[in-house]
Amino acid sequence: MLLVPGDPLNPRRVDPHFAGQAAAARALGVAVARVDHDALTVDGVPAGEDVVYRGWMMTTSQYDGFAGALGERGVSLRTGADSYRAAHELPGWYDALREVTPESVWTVGDDVAALVTAVGALGEGPAVLRDYVKSMKHYWDEAAYIPDVADVIAVERVARRFLELREDSFAGGFVVRRFEQFVGVEARSWWVGGRCVLVTPHPDTPDDVPDGVDLIEVEPLVADLALPFVTVDLTRRTDGAWRVVELGDGQVSDWPASRDPQELISALFAR
Repeated sequence: MLLVPGDPLNPRRVDPHFAGQAAAARALGVAVARVDHDALTVDGVPAGEDVVYRGWMMTTSQYDGFAGALGERGVSLRTGADSYRAAHELPGWYDALREVTPESVWTVGDDVAALVTAVGALGEGPAVLRDYVKSMKHYWDEAAYIPDVADVIAVERVARRFLELREDSFAGGFVVRRFEQFVGVEARSWWVGGRCVLVTPHPDTPDDVPDGVDLIEVEPLVADLALPFVTVDLTRRTDGAWRVVELGDGQVSDWPASRDPQELISALFAR
């Protein structure tokens, strides 16, 4: 079964953003049920096994409650709460992929003094600030890029601005990732059961996908994570190496508008 959000303006219909995926599922004989994403209510969802959610992002605590409520109705999500947390928050996947992703340190919580201590492990040089889930890349100079982590004043300034912008959406703790120079656009790879099933453009650049995406180093590392459904965003560093920019839970990763949603649904529910 595929779970998708209902349309906030007409709950009896599928949210338009996911209507194509719902239609593709029905065409393949996969049952489709709607949930109220805003209230996270699951009334009316029938019992079922191997259920996949495709919808808007949730916090880990929201997903815990969502999975629990579905479990009480006899619904078995393919991605359990622990797997969602491991994929959705950087500390859950970083150690497994540290060889192929920028060096990172993090804190627990939003204490700026703890952040200053944590970045000491990076020594010096430029870095990028985010939290466990998201960066503020659209506010690059004021809330993301740190020219030198050894500059305590700069670290504190960027961190405080980041907190102002994220407000109640701040997730988990601060993350600081060593800056690496990338070239070209990102590719989004889709993994089901530890195996890459699709490589698509990133939704931010739906008409462009880099040539020659190389998964040789990444594949065994993602497989070892043993997560049921994830996305891995990759791009090329200036020295030619393919680097992991982000790993995310596949249920809440956006699908590029330029691609047929049947590709994704077919890969998810392959017989």
